[in-house]
Amino acid sequence: MPPKDAGHAPRRTVFATLLLLLGGGLLSGCQAALFRSLNATTGRHDVVVQRDVIYAPAHRLALDIYRPRDSRHAPVVVFFYGGSWKSGKRAWYRWAGEALASKGMVVVIPDYRLWPAVRLDGFMQDAAHAVAWAHAHAGEYGGDPASLFLMGHSAGAHIGALLATDTQWLSGVGMQPRQLDGFIGLAGPYDFLPLENPDFIDMFGTTHVAQLRSQPVHQVDGDEPPMLLLQGGDDKVVWPHNATSLAAAMQRHDEPAEVKLYPGIGHAAILLSLSRPFRGKSSALEDSVRFIRQQAKASAARAATSP
Repeated sequence: MPPKDAGHAPRRTVFATLLLLLGGGLLSGCQAALFRSLNATTGRHDVVVQRDVIYAPAHRLALDIYRPRDSRHAPVVVFFYGGSWKSGKRAWYRWAGEALASKGMVVVIPDYRLWPAVRLDGFMQDAAHAVAWAHAHAGEYGGDPASLFLMGHSAGAHIGALLATDTQWLSGVGMQPRQLDGFIGLAGPYDFLPLENPDFIDMFGTTHVAQLRSQPVHQVDGDEPPMLLLQGGDDKVVWPHNATSLAAAMQRHDEPAEVKLYPGIGHAAILLSLSRPFRGKSSALEDSVRFIRQQAKASAARAATSP
């Protein structure tokens, strides 16, 4: 007779693999299977999920929405996943959507076109359209369009940071960075020149001038929303100086930016710590929720006192 818990062995094996990856700070090519295992830990009855909502018909791009069952005027978070601008699917991140929705947020997770099908302009335009969709439709899902946040991990944090710093992307959809209540970046690359990887050179440009467009740190001009930059101290994929450099650029323009450095945390661990199995690895979820609530409250107070 097999052990009574033998049916759970595959899941335990996957989570053991995840723990190894947490220690090494990297996600492997098996990320789809790993994320499916995290998704298997979800299914909250207090979170409503709306899948496959088309936001960019021309490119057949869709998004998923996670919201508290009785949400009313809740903060809205558009979450961009990472994957080196080359890989990723919104379906892999149900666990992240539910984690934030369970804290009272309406969460929008869009797909966007990836390299080599598109380069910088392509995925940034997709991201801007996803934000515009969230702003226009938030109220239909119990969200407050006046309380809009961007959040992302790794390449997704880069995308969110560029939307928050370079006005060209949101202005293309009739918005401005100042309409955002805040940006939360998890292990984002914000200051990563010079480029050496041929894939990234193809993505971002062959000249230094072209590549500067891809660097959020070079786009800060004093018209940005508040930022919370979360970073693992042991990240060997995106080095911590990316967060401190962007924060310094914000502070030079008297813009609020907070850096949270988690000792012993690597590139994957900071993301996976949002999930139920690994929530104790860092306080990234609690810190993100605190920031969102503080900024939403401050925004509401400003709106109440404005003429």
